Amino acid sequence: MKNLYLLLFVVINSATLSGCFFPKEKDVPEVMTSAVTGITETGATSGGTVTDDGNDEVYQRGVCWSTWSTPYTFDNITIDGSGKGSFTSTLTGLSANTTYYVRAYAINSIGTEYGETISFTTTAGGNPGTVTDIDGNTYNTIQIGTQVWMKENLKVTRYRNGDAIPYVSDANAWSSLTTGGYCYYDNLQSNYNTYGALYNWAAVNDSRNLAPQGWHVPTYNEWLTLISYLGGASVAGDKMKETGSAHWSTPNTGTNSSEFTALPNGLRDQNGNYYALYTNASWWSSTEADPVYSWGAALSYLNPDAYTVVYEKPLGYGIRCVKD
Repeated sequence: MKNLYLLLFVVINSATLSGCFFPKEKDVPEVMTSAVTGITETGATSGGTVTDDGNDEVYQRGVCWSTWSTPYTFDNITIDGSGKGSFTSTLTGLSANTTYYVRAYAINSIGTEYGETISFTTTAGGNPGTVTDIDGNTYNTIQIGTQVWMKENLKVTRYRNGDAIPYVSDANAWSSLTTGGYCYYDNLQSNYNTYGALYNWAAVNDSRNLAPQGWHVPTYNEWLTLISYLGGASVAGDKMKETGSAHWSTPNTGTNSSEFTALPNGLRDQNGNYYALYTNASWWSSTEADPVYSWGAALSYLNPDAYTVVYEKPLGYGIRCVKD
């Protein structure tokens, strides 16, 4: 019996010693990132939940964010209290139409731990409006960064002074054209209504001007400004393209987050043949490359890119105007 009491004493006191002198090992916290909501042109809401403090007090928590894919606490942060549990974070000072990456963080004396990274894109913002050409066609417009663009392709059939721009449906006549002209894709009125007109370079370059008053055909550098503002050539195309497959062929991954609403208007070649409706958007710039070519811009249904390209001047492409 004496030995039994001694054994119980050892077991009980071992448990007591373990609790008193051998506490649980400390570790970094565990934290989860909340979904991003309330996205605007300059702000958003996120947050997180500290699910485990690592047996040590969490003295700071919040979210960090950056335009880089892996944000850290030396980037932009919020500080949203301490301890375990859920918290809400307000992100401010963001740029319009920009992709950001955000993740929650929690800090204790052992170190900093992060939640999963979530990406989001701020809204385009800007001031929607309209502009009307000399024919009475009214176009929706959108501010993107410092520029104001038409959200639709030009349809005008007259220069600014009222002179007619010749409509050229015949392929042979188009191939030999040396003055300004325009056409509809496949000579179908329905394509004109949806995708706008296709113009040759001579029409773009005519001193009588085909853009509405206070507007102009964008320069090469103005296309570059737009593409740069939307994140660069490798991603800007998706931000410019209309979503879905109502007009674009699949796989169209366009998000139209810029509200530019690009449609696949195709082109007309120097022989008068039509190509690439549903698969390519193409527009002139007002910048001449050399006596044979002029600069322009293009998008494809196959990828998120936005291209600046040189086009032969007899070809037919669309026009998107930008405000003076």
